Amino acid sequence: MIIRILGEGQYDVPESALTDLNTLDAAVQTAVDTGDTTAFRARLGDLLAAVRARGTHVPDDVLTASNLVLPASDSELADVAALLGDEGLIPG
Repeated sequence: MIIRILGEGQYDVPESALTDLNTLDAAVQTAVDTGDTTAFRARLGDLLAAVRARGTHVPDDVLTASNLVLPASDSELADVAALLGDEGLIPG
């Protein structure tokens, strides 16, 4: 699965990582729902770090469609709140 982190690039992440990524995504959702900016920054950082750690960076000169798009690490809580759906940032 190809996951894009806005402003950073794409990562090829194995499907087996989805369960762990969904757990981290739920923590981001909780922080957004409660309006806790400090927790939001930390949990978004955790999610993006997990994508980087579990994925392989796709070279910038390779053009491929992204299956998921995650916000940049410096995104604001209100901006991410607008992106969140019923299933968070990562469906499943």
